[in-house]
Amino acid sequence: MSYIPSRALELLRLGTQNPAATFRDNQEGAIQHVVEGRGRLLVVQKTGWGKSAVYFIATKLLREQGLGPVILISPLLSLMRNQVDSAKRMGVRAATIHSKNPKEWGGVKVSLRQDQVDILLITPEKWASEDFRSEYLGEVMGRISMLVVDEAHCISDWGHDFRPDYRYIERIVRGLPPNLRLLATTATANERVMDDLQEILGPNLVVARGELGRPTLFLQTIRLPGQAERLAWLAEQLPKISGSGIIYTLTIRDAHLVCDWLQQQGINAKPYSGQADDRPELETALLQNEVKALVSTTALGMGFDKPDLAFVIHYQMPGSVVGYYQQVGRAGRNIELAYGILLSGDEEDEINDYFIESAFPERDEVKQIIAALEASEHGLSIYELMNEVNVSKNRIETALDLMVLEVPSPVVYQDKKWVLTAAVLSEEFWKRSERLTTLRRAEQEQMKEYVGLESGHMEFLMAALDSSPAGYRPPAISPLSTFVSPSLRQKALLFLKRTGLPLGSRKQWPAGGLPLTGVRGKIPMELQAQEGRILCIWRDAGWGDEVRHGKYHNGRFSDDLVAASVEMCRGWSIQNPPTWVTCVPSLRHPNLVPDFARRLASALGLPFSDALVKADERPAQKSMANPSQQARNIDGSLAVNAQAVYNGPVLLVDDMVDSGWTLTVAAYLLRSHGSGPVFPLALASTKNAE
Repeated sequence: MSYIPSRALELLRLGTQNPAATFRDNQEGAIQHVVEGRGRLLVVQKTGWGKSAVYFIATKLLREQGLGPVILISPLLSLMRNQVDSAKRMGVRAATIHSKNPKEWGGVKVSLRQDQVDILLITPEKWASEDFRSEYLGEVMGRISMLVVDEAHCISDWGHDFRPDYRYIERIVRGLPPNLRLLATTATANERVMDDLQEILGPNLVVARGELGRPTLFLQTIRLPGQAERLAWLAEQLPKISGSGIIYTLTIRDAHLVCDWLQQQGINAKPYSGQADDRPELETALLQNEVKALVSTTALGMGFDKPDLAFVIHYQMPGSVVGYYQQVGRAGRNIELAYGILLSGDEEDEINDYFIESAFPERDEVKQIIAALEASEHGLSIYELMNEVNVSKNRIETALDLMVLEVPSPVVYQDKKWVLTAAVLSEEFWKRSERLTTLRRAEQEQMKEYVGLESGHMEFLMAALDSSPAGYRPPAISPLSTFVSPSLRQKALLFLKRTGLPLGSRKQWPAGGLPLTGVRGKIPMELQAQEGRILCIWRDAGWGDEVRHGKYHNGRFSDDLVAASVEMCRGWSIQNPPTWVTCVPSLRHPNLVPDFARRLASALGLPFSDALVKADERPAQKSMANPSQQARNIDGSLAVNAQAVYNGPVLLVDDMVDSGWTLTVAAYLLRSHGSGPVFPLALASTKNAE
């Protein structure tokens, strides 16, 4: 194929909507390499360099010379939406297939057959599905002109953002014709990851690597241990920064918390996460500067292209330097100055520890899963496995996703069930898990070193990515103030101690029912708990820490928690409010919750009654890893003292709630013995603590 420089430049200017645009260093060379079929190419360039321009221009040039469509494997929906808009400007006919647009799949399939798609963007999960490839790509695979792997570092288990489904790319690549064009792109590949990619995507993979320094991006780290300090800092500093940007949090919970606080302070912010249904609208609002900030998890990350993004602020420290560079690099692509500020707090280590520890399954968890599959004649679904093993849904899925990548694989997924094969899980599986866990710990320590820097931040990131910092010059600007207003901090503290999170009620017993309680199927409406209330999230910056200290350090919940619960109850709109109080009993802590419930009842001016008793000692609910196990653990463990049941509405008190099965069973028993409607109240929820 011939490369036409004038046409390539024309396409660049169409895509950028800039009639004077020129190629960046090595950009045109990458396009020419691909179009002329000089071999497989890995492009490692900083964010904003224009990697997407390379594959869109190459696609258009190949199609104009009569070659087949291009397939692009892309990991994030925000990346896909952003890229489709860019492709359209060049006249590239782009289509997408992912989990959020199944209604469009049929039309895309027809367009592919009619050769009306120039580039198809699909997620790695769809690429990994053999059934999907057969049904949708079967006719196309024989005539594609190029395979593009975007965010290629996701292939490498050495990478900060390894994704199991990306490993299927290796299997497919090994079966591709040697002369098929293959382009891989990333901004975050150090030498270790590049060595891995050369092994996976080879043979003869050519690497085109640029400098990673960002001269328009001012980096700063600020240590503010408490969340109140960081909230106050954001409220004071954000209005002083011109333009719009992204605030990253480690958890969905904190994304909403930070956003709620900023909105209360009159700052136009919106929450963004992988669970948000309005992500396209939110991305457009940020692109058009209709919001000051999106407060986001890493769901808004790789490939999101806003050239004038003025700031990226991290509310907590990410787990790796490489991942941090990927996120902060969203800012300052095409403006003279942008801010990359990292706020570091006390809770981040615990959250990052959780991410590290949950990345790989434990030996006992895998042993339980394999034993359950061995005992099943026809295999088990995820939910059936949850009934059989004391392992959380996420960890069951992680274990299976990783085991199925082994060659040979000890498990396969067929007919919507997981079944065992004749293969045995090798010891190499565990060695890799230990090796990568050790790597994640080292990355965490490296990130802590970055947090402690007073200068040289970009140079540190460049060195971590094995890019020479020689000659880099940071922007000449004074750092942002680290001062936190005492009055704003106090206001933030009061905000963090908001009360009254809703506690939904269960409508149906778990699959198979609760045999000792003698129930199954739907829970009759008259025997269900009413919607309840939760004071806080476990270990949250508001009341969460105080609940933890009361339970595990003081052995008694404070009077302040009683007062906060009274305030929550008084703001709780109930048509027929409780006329008495009872609580969930415990043999391990026999006085903890009853003492609190009695003081709460006294403060509310209501009688307290020990209507529930513990009938059987069971393991602590927190030791049960999924809702199915928690439901069975509570089955038969509670009983009712019928003489102590009043017939009016009742406030049912417990300290902790996760799956809600304890409160569901307790409410069922109270209603079955003549109580009025049951209104659960829990001090803390552990369900959304991470």
